[in-house]
Amino acid sequence: MKRKLLHIFMLLLTVTLTVTLPSCRSAKKSKSEFRESSSMAHRGGRHENDKNGKAVSKTRKKIINEAYEWMGTPYGFGKSDKGKASDCSGLVVGAYERAAGIKLPRTSAKQKEYCKELKKKDVRVADLCFFATGKDPGKVSHVGIMVDDRNFIHASSSKGVIVSDITQPYWVRTFLGYGRVPDLND
Repeated sequence: MKRKLLHIFMLLLTVTLTVTLPSCRSAKKSKSEFRESSSMAHRGGRHENDKNGKAVSKTRKKIINEAYEWMGTPYGFGKSDKGKASDCSGLVVGAYERAAGIKLPRTSAKQKEYCKELKKKDVRVADLCFFATGKDPGKVSHVGIMVDDRNFIHASSSKGVIVSDITQPYWVRTFLGYGRVPDLND
């Protein structure tokens, strides 16, 4: 019962927080509402199968569950402190290190360099998504963790750690690519 109430609370919180979404370094705002994906939906923090029907590994589940524990953490540039303050790359560093013991580079640009580039069809739960939200449209300035085939968790500069829909116009316009952490063994 507690888990069901927590899930309902988190879903309501997510919907409330995703009304306006700028990224780490952008003053632009995007109207977005959270939509659960039917193919890889997250239900109560459990991920059974990905969009291709593959079982989601325990490590990937741990990473996503850890990232969900950061929900509501306020934005803090250069920070990576669950519940207190974090930026987008700090969330990624913290979730991967705490859940899987994987140490990642600290900035979103370095994280993209570190990752293996992926095509959309190959993206799985806990893979990363990268965006150019700053002044340079070709420079990585934002990162998130995919929670299913269209939603990702990230640290918004105005809303803190939230879940967003990657198919929303702002994210489509600023999208640079997907990446897989090489140390993530499935």
